[in-house]
Amino acid sequence: MDEVKMIVSCVVVKDNRKIVRVSFLRGNDYADGLLPDGIIEKAGGFTDVEVRKLENYLRTNRQDILNQAKTINPLRNWLGEW
Repeated sequence: MDEVKMIVSCVVVKDNRKIVRVSFLRGNDYADGLLPDGIIEKAGGFTDVEVRKLENYLRTNRQDILNQAKTINPLRNWLGEW
C-alpha cells in the first residue's frame, strides 16, 4: 500500500458502549473502522484485500490504538493548542 494516514478519535459512548473510530486515508481513498470490534464499517478506493489488512491492523494494534484514544482531549483539539 502507498502511504496511508490514520486518524483516531477520542473514546466516545454510543449505545452504552465505549468505542473509538479510526479512519484510514490515502489520497481520495478512505476506510472507516471501529474499535474494539476491529472492523471496517465502510470504505472507498481500498481493495477488499487492503480492507482485510486494515482490519487485521486494527485487531493486532487494538490496545495501542485504544490507549492513544484515551489521551485525546476533544475540546483541546477542537479549539487548537494554546
